[in-house]
Amino acid sequence: MAEEFSTDGMLDMYLFENGQLLEQLQEMVLDQKDADCFDEDSINEIFRTMHTIKGSSGIMMFDEITAVAHKLEDIFYYLRESHPDNVPHLELVDHVLEVEDFISNEMEKIRNGDPVDGESGEIVATLDEFLNKIKGGGGSSSKGGKKKGEAIPENKHEEPKQFYIAPVATSASRFYKIYVSFFPETEMANVHAYKVVYALKEMAEDLLYSPEDIISDPDTAETIIKDGFKILLQAQCTEEDIRKVVGVGYDIDKVDIIECKANEFLQGFDFGEHDDIPVMPTIDLDSSVEEIDARSKTADGDAPKEEKKPEKPAIAPGDFVIKSKEPGKQKKLAKDKPKTEKASFISVNVSKMDQLMELIGELVISESVVLQNSDLKVPGLNLDNFNKAAAQLSKISTDLQNVIMSMRMVPLANTFQKMNRIVFDVSRKLGKDIEFVMVGEQTEVDKNIIEHISDPLMHIVRNSVDHGIESKEERRDSGKPEKGKVILSAKTEAGKVWISVEDDGAGLDRDKILAKARRQGILDDTKPDSAYSDKEVYQFITLPGFSTNEVVTEYSGRGVGMDVVVQNIQAIGGALEIESKKGFGSIMSLKIPLTLAIIDGIVMEIGHSSFVMETGAIKEFVRVKEDMMIHEPNGDEYIMIRGECFPVLRLGQWYGLEEYKESVEEGVMLILEVEDKKVCLLVDKLIGEQEIVVKPIPSYIKKVKGLSGCTQLGDGSIALILDAPGLIE
Repeated sequence: MAEEFSTDGMLDMYLFENGQLLEQLQEMVLDQKDADCFDEDSINEIFRTMHTIKGSSGIMMFDEITAVAHKLEDIFYYLRESHPDNVPHLELVDHVLEVEDFISNEMEKIRNGDPVDGESGEIVATLDEFLNKIKGGGGSSSKGGKKKGEAIPENKHEEPKQFYIAPVATSASRFYKIYVSFFPETEMANVHAYKVVYALKEMAEDLLYSPEDIISDPDTAETIIKDGFKILLQAQCTEEDIRKVVGVGYDIDKVDIIECKANEFLQGFDFGEHDDIPVMPTIDLDSSVEEIDARSKTADGDAPKEEKKPEKPAIAPGDFVIKSKEPGKQKKLAKDKPKTEKASFISVNVSKMDQLMELIGELVISESVVLQNSDLKVPGLNLDNFNKAAAQLSKISTDLQNVIMSMRMVPLANTFQKMNRIVFDVSRKLGKDIEFVMVGEQTEVDKNIIEHISDPLMHIVRNSVDHGIESKEERRDSGKPEKGKVILSAKTEAGKVWISVEDDGAGLDRDKILAKARRQGILDDTKPDSAYSDKEVYQFITLPGFSTNEVVTEYSGRGVGMDVVVQNIQAIGGALEIESKKGFGSIMSLKIPLTLAIIDGIVMEIGHSSFVMETGAIKEFVRVKEDMMIHEPNGDEYIMIRGECFPVLRLGQWYGLEEYKESVEEGVMLILEVEDKKVCLLVDKLIGEQEIVVKPIPSYIKKVKGLSGCTQLGDGSIALILDAPGLIE
């Protein structure tokens, strides 16, 4: 008895899978935007992507998405099968990205529970016009230079174009004919058939099925129940691999698989006892769509009679059948073969992940409270068993943290690809030629961090393209290449992620920024311009309402954007650093925490206060003598350690603490290193290494340089978390 089909979770899976497909699509298109054409693999991949989105959207009854995906699929089907010349590549790129934008916007509405009200008519009409043009109805010609409506003869003498080529079988390719029978009680058999097709697509080099229109035509469900579902599969896999994907279950009654030769594959279906199944027409992968249509119109009544097929041995119900190497012989396989376990996935709401992370944080704090309990310090207690249990508990909690952190860590690649799209769109609208380079896109950060940096990064990249990179004429006049360059890079250092946007443009104009700041009353009238450092001046552009652009454009001039960048970055304990040289370009760097959760830190005391420094920033602990110190007249202090001179920062003096140890011989020196910069930090004493649950500093406390957060220690006291880059600056 077939179970009732359930759509629970289908929407989440639809959004998740199609979201991934769209991200891959955008990445693929942008990677080849500067080429003359899409390569063969990309054409096939875009075709399959649109086919998949069309099918799944049809199942979910999102008609507008289905229509747009179907039309783009038609274009790439024509490119794949007819390989025309002179296809306007950039125009095609624009169309693909327009479709991607439309589908992404509609899916965002679905996520938010809003009506899916996008109109596809205009996009479909535009795609239709483009398809007609590349078919020969407008500026482009098909292979052989024939106009629309004319038959396209085979060109046996011309070498095949390396441009929009249909897929071909390799020596490793194998060909299968698959017949799937569903239980008579199965509801929505067309949906179940689509699930089979969707499962096979990952391994397929070519895939055809009958009935073809299983999505938009609900009547196919009855046809599938009555006549079965027929599949032609070209893939580099074995029958066993297919059965792992398509097996007998609560909806599928029987699966027959026949391996065949390539020419038999192209001729259609032959399923032994299922001789009543209509034979599929010959599949012509070499001719164009127009040729196939022309031949189909003149073929009625002229088709040769089919040869009578030889009788084949009867197949017992429930047996699987494959072709044997010896003609006329068949091999039987047991129906009830045990299924091999395969990987399965579930979608989990991010809020649940956050809740789990918070609970693990509380577990870590509770663990510290137990292990540091003062009752355990009573002399004479035998704590051997307790210490063993404590060590085991600590190991389990550490492993648990590592697992949940790995689940939350995601690469920056998708975020970087979005920036690639922004550069492409803005540069085309502004008429600028820009090379976009990504470095370190596989750097992983906490998912929550990524959600906070997407908008700030978008503003910075857009500013680099708009403000930073000059026009072609200006670059030519200044002796620069006409093509500008924007480099987006990421790296991890000292528990921080550094994301930099570098351009080779005009750079920031210090004088222009100062003049604007003075007009707005930002500067101190008693302080000359020369008294402001470059770093201070460049930070003015992050103030609300501050813009040096004289003309308001679509992208800039309103004085908004950079202030949002700073606010969002500071909200997660990060900072924005700006470097620039007039005439040579600018570098804007986001310094953000690797995670907002749990870190390994060294607990230390200065006076009556506790501090924590992330372990990764500490290179060495040293005890020093007074004679190793160097005292400058301006009050700066340095220390010589093994022939190397380090600046000294007295943390007690830095924060104005009381009763800290002033003698270097009574304290401990911590050598910190961040981005090749080193400093010695003087503290009173070290408490030990501990896992630290990072908490934000309350908003009512003014932001203090060198602090990135706080945490609760095992004894219940609060310790401040030091920010190594902030101390070294």
